[in-house]
Amino acid sequence: MTNGTNTPTSGTESPVTFITGGSSGIGAETVRRLLGLGHRVAATGRSAKKLAVLAEEMDAGERLLTFAGDAGDWEHVSAAVEETVRAFGRLDHAIANAGYSADAHVETGDPEKWRGMVLTNVLGPALLVKAVLPALKESQGRIVLIGSVAGYKNTPGNLYSMTKWAVTGLAENVRMLTTGYGVGTTLIAPGRVLTPFWDERPGGAAAAGPMITAEQLVDTLVWAITQPRGVDVNTLVVRPIGQSN
Repeated sequence: MTNGTNTPTSGTESPVTFITGGSSGIGAETVRRLLGLGHRVAATGRSAKKLAVLAEEMDAGERLLTFAGDAGDWEHVSAAVEETVRAFGRLDHAIANAGYSADAHVETGDPEKWRGMVLTNVLGPALLVKAVLPALKESQGRIVLIGSVAGYKNTPGNLYSMTKWAVTGLAENVRMLTTGYGVGTTLIAPGRVLTPFWDERPGGAAAAGPMITAEQLVDTLVWAITQPRGVDVNTLVVRPIGQSN
């Protein structure tokens, strides 16, 4: 197994990664992959049931902590990070992955559904950065923000796209803040990824166009967090071949 310097580790010295939105999709695949690489992992998610299923599937014992709660709530995020550091003794990587889209068209969408989306997608990553920074200063670790090509390419009236533009801006803002502390910041901006994100859209994934798999995207994430110490990979945009926007 490897840490951020690509040197062998084992036992209590193995890397520790904290991820929000870890119960499904890209998050769940990240948890699986990192556990397989020997990391100790803490994962948050809204669904305690989904987290329990993931924990049972992985059978990782004390190497996996799960926390059910809201990524847009400071009390939940800060308490989960504090417990992770207490249990594992360190923190090396923090991945702000939680996010979703909810009837997000500013002309035709339902405003009652927007607040939770904006808090999760925009406030959530900022809360995670605040919570993890003291521990990452000690480990000189890395923050990873999962954005989207929707944070570079506007879609008419799409409030979800606005939230991902905010994540794009946050990533550079945080990079400028943390680089002097020896902490890296990486923005990963996926195009279309085959996850449950598409389940409630007209026609589902089949109608959306070419996609990469969550496994393929996690290849990129793992590459980013296993760069040698002192190397700061800042922005990675990953699209499927055939996605033009």
